Amino acid sequence: MLARAGVTLLLLTLSNTFMNVAWYGHLKFKEAPIWTAVLASWGIALIEYCVLVPTTRYGYEGLSVTQLKVIQEITSVGSFAVFALIVFKEKLTTNHAISFAFLVLAAYFAVRK
Repeated sequence: MLARAGVTLLLLTLSNTFMNVAWYGHLKFKEAPIWTAVLASWGIALIEYCVLVPTTRYGYEGLSVTQLKVIQEITSVGSFAVFALIVFKEKLTTNHAISFAFLVLAAYFAVRK
């Protein structure tokens, strides 16, 4: 069970990294036409779905749908924080850290027996 959850967590992080690039990466290319940004984002999101769908099927064999969703949200915020730091040079504030801690608590309570 723990190994399955670890693999699921890793793959969800990979999936969310692609989605962060799809959703926010185009902001670094504001001079590009919007249709180019949309098509590029859709192409990247397709890769994200190709990772996410098998991941949730795999994870669902040991986790509930609710547990998967809570874990996915945490990986989404976590990978976004790293993405914002690296790509946009945004700083992590105390409020960001506190909100992330609450998400980790949410995951704990979601998977707790």
